[in-house]
Amino acid sequence: MTKHKRALASALTLAVAIGVAGATLPGSTATTATAAESPTTTDDSRLHDLLRRLTTVDGAPGALAEVRDQRGSTVLTSGVGNVRSEEPVHRDSRFRIGSMTKMFTATAVLQLVGERQVDLDAPVERYLPGVVRGHGNDGREITVRQLLQHTSGLPDFLDYLKPQEVIEDPLARHDPRDLVDTALEHPPVFEPGSDWGYSNTGYLLAGMIIERVTGHTYGEVIRERIIEPLRLRETFVPRDAEIPRPRPRGYAQPGEDAPLLDITRVDPSVGGAAGGMISSGTDVNRFLDALLRGDLLRPAQLREMMTTRSTGSADGRAYGLGLETRKLPGGDRYWGHTGDFLGYETMAAATVDGRGATVMVNLGPGGSDAQSDDIEAAVRTALSEGRPAARR
Repeated sequence: MTKHKRALASALTLAVAIGVAGATLPGSTATTATAAESPTTTDDSRLHDLLRRLTTVDGAPGALAEVRDQRGSTVLTSGVGNVRSEEPVHRDSRFRIGSMTKMFTATAVLQLVGERQVDLDAPVERYLPGVVRGHGNDGREITVRQLLQHTSGLPDFLDYLKPQEVIEDPLARHDPRDLVDTALEHPPVFEPGSDWGYSNTGYLLAGMIIERVTGHTYGEVIRERIIEPLRLRETFVPRDAEIPRPRPRGYAQPGEDAPLLDITRVDPSVGGAAGGMISSGTDVNRFLDALLRGDLLRPAQLREMMTTRSTGSADGRAYGLGLETRKLPGGDRYWGHTGDFLGYETMAAATVDGRGATVMVNLGPGGSDAQSDDIEAAVRTALSEGRPAARR
């Protein structure tokens, strides 16, 4: 999830110091990039080079990119999915998608808006009476739209989660209400609607609204409304710590010279509706394509989702409702999301004309700033230049 890298890096350092984080592993520097299947549109050496850079210079054990356009898809991999066995990254890998979960959660809320079960501009208090109160936070003053657009001003629970609790017991269950209450012990970051500030707390509340309105868990709603209709066979709202095979193991690196930690098994409830899902490059690209084509939302709700405000970033990034956007070279715009969760860093994006790309590395936290930059560069390269040529 987007803030996990920063919020949990200190936890991993602590875990090494007190010896509670489980197995430590030697680092891996795999250098071979492979690609799989389907006809090709262009021989894109830059994308191959970026994947190799992620697993050599940047230090991730493995990397995967799934790139598609209207004529088909290509999967590229580099490095290993398991540093002990040196097994390569599988082309159909499933992995934790972190904050890319927010795209699914926002879509489910907007479907309910289209059915008039939820009002975007209604106060959170209407759906969750008494839940958002304390230290200046007030659900009567915050709208559902503001939760989805990160303009609520709510503190981010990840800023206050006691990190050693996650590391000492990675299989512990976390109740979303408890995580929300952890955030609400602190004052708001700004007045609702007056600024933009990323808050995972807002998406836990969005998941709670889905459950209150439908009478079903947010995971059941996402399965019924998104996963099953799109036949996303590699996408899950998990209930336990396992990632279905095939999957790369997830690693963290608590310090520059520290050994890798295998943190594949983590209870997903620490992310919940803000960042707990599992998917694959193929499925995420299929989801984004369907979303931007209008297969999941009515036109009015898709327009709401794609109505953005600036995040204040120097690169011109803007955020809608569960989607962020930025211009590509040449003026086209991509829509998607980044994701960080223990063991993985991801990014997915697509254009309205059917181009899409998802990139994953199995290292986080502990990845360098260059890792994040190169993941984004790989996505932007894929979207700008088309599907790469497979190299065998």
